[in-house]
Amino acid sequence: MNNKSTKHTKVLILGSGPAGYTAAIYAARAMLKPILIHGSQPGGQLTTTTDVENYPGYSKVIQGPWLMDEMKGQAEAVGTEMIQDHISKVDLTKKPFTATGDSGQVYTADSFIISTGAQARWLNLKSEQEFRGFGVSACATCDGFFFKEKEVAVVGGGNAAVEEAMFLTKFASKVYLIHRRNELRAEKMLQAKLRSNKNIEIIWDTVVEDVIGTKEPKTVNSLKIKNLKDNKVKDLKVDGLFIAIGHDPATSLFKDQLKMDKEGYLITKPDSTETNIPGVFAAGDVKDKIFRQAVTAAGMGCMSALEAEKYLSESN
Repeated sequence: MNNKSTKHTKVLILGSGPAGYTAAIYAARAMLKPILIHGSQPGGQLTTTTDVENYPGYSKVIQGPWLMDEMKGQAEAVGTEMIQDHISKVDLTKKPFTATGDSGQVYTADSFIISTGAQARWLNLKSEQEFRGFGVSACATCDGFFFKEKEVAVVGGGNAAVEEAMFLTKFASKVYLIHRRNELRAEKMLQAKLRSNKNIEIIWDTVVEDVIGTKEPKTVNSLKIKNLKDNKVKDLKVDGLFIAIGHDPATSLFKDQLKMDKEGYLITKPDSTETNIPGVFAAGDVKDKIFRQAVTAAGMGCMSALEAEKYLSESN
């Protein structure tokens, strides 16, 4: 372990992405000199998104990675210290809060903003990752618009999968819902709505084995699907594939210290980003499994910085 001196800050922000960067912008402008710690790939899920059409303020399509670079630059310009490190341990039981990095550096903080986000679960197919952002997506509300009058498939059987399938019928001419079992886990009311939708066809007892497409230009043409009952493999012609098998919030670091729901999302007070520990705030997908949008994450990042500022001024 390196004997580096501890680094202290009034506001420690853990995780980048729209929530972390916005929290940093507000905290820095409040003269709190925040430190933001990010991993080796800053910017969160938006860095894996190509076209962004729904972030307010841009009349032309923008690129996800570009938007994150701009937010990062803005946070630095107003006075945020950015550090690349991987936090392996936190102690929120006593003040100041501490976080220890793999680098051996210990960070202490008077307040703590958690914006570590969530990752979509993937099928772990090589071809799925190859076409990610080029016909393969984990977010219908982000990318459904690009499939007007096209045929698409959704993989999953829970509420999210059913909601995504129904949402996609606003754009796509046909939606296949592919599920590995012969019944859905989604709520009964949602299932009834799904079945009454003429543009959705459910393919039961089936898994996606491969995504087939062209390299130049990069587009998805079809899926190789396998029926688990008779092991028959066939091609399904589609222009897009949406994976809706759930998200995993990056919260294992806070187990047994912060209250979370059964899926691991941090629980905050109503209309607030404050967790069960005063001075510790959570913003973005780490606490939000409903909206999961860049603009709502940014909004929560703003809230968390304003709440941290208020907390600090009251606890002095």
